Amino acid sequence: MRSLFTLALLGVMAAGQSSVSSRVAWNRPFPPFRIIGNLYYVGASGVSSFLITTPQGDILLDGGFSETAPQIERNIAKLGFKITDVKYLLNSHAHYDHAGGLAELKRASHAQFVASRGDAGTLSSGHQQSFGPGQSDSHFPAVHVDRIISDGETVSLGGVTLTAHVTPGHIKGCTTWSMPVSDGGRTYQVVFACSLSVAGNLLVNNPKYPNIVADYEASFAKMRALPCDVFLGAHPGFFSLDEKYKRMRPGAPNPFIKPGELRAFVDEAQQDFEQQLAQQRAAARQPGSHSD
Repeated sequence: MRSLFTLALLGVMAAGQSSVSSRVAWNRPFPPFRIIGNLYYVGASGVSSFLITTPQGDILLDGGFSETAPQIERNIAKLGFKITDVKYLLNSHAHYDHAGGLAELKRASHAQFVASRGDAGTLSSGHQQSFGPGQSDSHFPAVHVDRIISDGETVSLGGVTLTAHVTPGHIKGCTTWSMPVSDGGRTYQVVFACSLSVAGNLLVNNPKYPNIVADYEASFAKMRALPCDVFLGAHPGFFSLDEKYKRMRPGAPNPFIKPGELRAFVDEAQQDFEQQLAQQRAAARQPGSHSD
């Protein structure tokens, strides 16, 4: 399990405060491989992307940075699949390290792009709004949203159904996806978690996002309640990708099957959130603060 420091570091970068060296490191290539069933990892070392294959075409979740898109396309080809077979393109959230490559992937695949209402405006404009003091807004290539999805709605293709769970806080349109996957005669519940980190967001007296605290708290509860055998997420560090990949062996237990891991992730994220909320509330009570 990641440390609280790691969660905070991931959030800082997602908020647009990363250095060039960090961005390069996060975009290092990672070998594409089958996680379980018809589910494959096709992302980079620091930003996730997942391919779900079906007899009627494929589904691609998340596009990384703008410079990650060609790597995702190569990874799909290395696995023996085609980017032109992708029929649906999905996104976890409209931050440039997850949405930057979507425009190129949509162009290459001609897929239908599905996103939450809370993120649709950001994705369509390519303008990422910040929610923290000292943060600057950032940009990524705009991508047309073909379908707006609401909480609890689904995307289905070729016998596969993904359910959208809108889990705002980190960003207003944060979407956690879930799906069942069959492998070895058994069915497992997979959750693709959106980020829960504070990411430098202003939690107290935030005029751009007045209900941010309530959204975080609701998202913790919603994500914690999801059935989950295989926990995946927007960043490989969330689910220890590198460690698990190294442990994959023919005939050995699949290290990605780990019930309880999602709950532990949520517990850690909530603890970090509560600590930062307490610190921000204390700071707001100090003389000279903007709340006085």
